[in-house]
Amino acid sequence: MTTAKTKQAGNEAIKQIHYLAGALKAPRITEAAARMADSARDSGWTHEEYLAAVLDREVAARNASGARLRIRAAGFGSPKTLEEFDWDAQPAVRQQVPALASGGFLTEARNVVLLGPPGTGKTHLATGLGIAAANHGHRVLFATATDWVTRLTEAHRAGRLPAELARLRRYGLIIVDEVGYLPFEQDAANLFFQLVSSRYEHASLILTSNLPFSGWGGVFGDQAVAAAMIDRIVHHADVLTLKGASYRLRNRGIDTLPSIRAQDTAD
Repeated sequence: MTTAKTKQAGNEAIKQIHYLAGALKAPRITEAAARMADSARDSGWTHEEYLAAVLDREVAARNASGARLRIRAAGFGSPKTLEEFDWDAQPAVRQQVPALASGGFLTEARNVVLLGPPGTGKTHLATGLGIAAANHGHRVLFATATDWVTRLTEAHRAGRLPAELARLRRYGLIIVDEVGYLPFEQDAANLFFQLVSSRYEHASLILTSNLPFSGWGGVFGDQAVAAAMIDRIVHHADVLTLKGASYRLRNRGIDTLPSIRAQDTAD
């Protein structure tokens, strides 16, 4: 008799939890509460322990859901995680990347620069660090350098560049891929400089480039602009140099590409 009453009371409590969870817009609480109720009783949990366990499940589920939304909104061309990276091909950076993946550089508004020849994994690492940042709760945006310039040019023409730069500062991390693949005209270089300058000591950048810093003057068409930009980027930055042949050319009988030599990328 007592068991039947206890079960009935439990069912009524679950119904009440279902209603309250709906009112809180936390429907997963109902599932967690029902699933863990028997375990809590059998294990002799206190009310506080049971409540903490149920809420912990809800928070974990919300965090996972939020991370998925942030990753989707970031604009990664092909989401690739750090776990998928071929560390044997780049042993020199193997020790540095895990520390960056913890997200400490974001709280300090530091930057990360990945230099190296094409096909050495720069975009993969930048994307993987971006996904790790999203999992840590940071908002991320990813685009190529050319796409960023296009975006800033459109904002400038519409008379809303200051507002756009202010909006972008609310993102904890901006990733600029493929700096140096195409040269910029003077106006575009100035806009890119404003992006870098607006984030200096405020929020983080990750940049990838197939060129050493000494070659950036040719990309931006002005040595002075390039020097000022590099100065702001590397003042608080981790610079990682990737080396070796392109992974895309493995087992294809092609050993080298007409590109900057890997040993020169740290210039």
